[in-house]
Amino acid sequence: MLRIDFNSLRFLVVDDNAHMRRILRTLLHGFGAREVYEAEDGASGFEAFNHFLPDIIITDWAMPVFDGLELTQMIRQPEGNSNPYVPIIMMTGHSEKRRVTAARDAGITEFLAKPVSAKGLYERIVNVVVNPRPFIRTKTYFGPDRRRSATSAYTGPERRKGGKADAAKNSTALEKVRSTG
Repeated sequence: MLRIDFNSLRFLVVDDNAHMRRILRTLLHGFGAREVYEAEDGASGFEAFNHFLPDIIITDWAMPVFDGLELTQMIRQPEGNSNPYVPIIMMTGHSEKRRVTAARDAGITEFLAKPVSAKGLYERIVNVVVNPRPFIRTKTYFGPDRRRSATSAYTGPERRKGGKADAAKNSTALEKVRSTG
């Protein structure tokens, strides 16, 4: 069984709702995390990202100044900051397919619908640590591979056409927290 050393992870929680930040901080501390930083909007979230260098970001979608999608797009600039590969878990109360697709296309690693449960949050964190997705660089996208399973037999309308996609080299800080038990 794989275990995660939450004590070794730095989290950044970005949400304009102080009550939600407190709930997430309490859950993360319950999982064993000790370093949980908070920001109340996308702008202060981006500053905190650059200052604290978190291993995982948990962000709300709808916030003032700029939202979680805009924050993600700023973080996913490969030449623009220290860690464009950081896993980003998007939370929202609106989980319609178009929103999930928009989050995926912005470079979100995992999607979590509100109301948040301890089990749902834990599963998303374990997934980004244990099963990190390769990063893809195309002319119009940089982020985690949007396909959940690798199959070359897919021929549907969403099949990637033309332009070459390169797998981007990402050295993840999350390697340090994986251990077998």
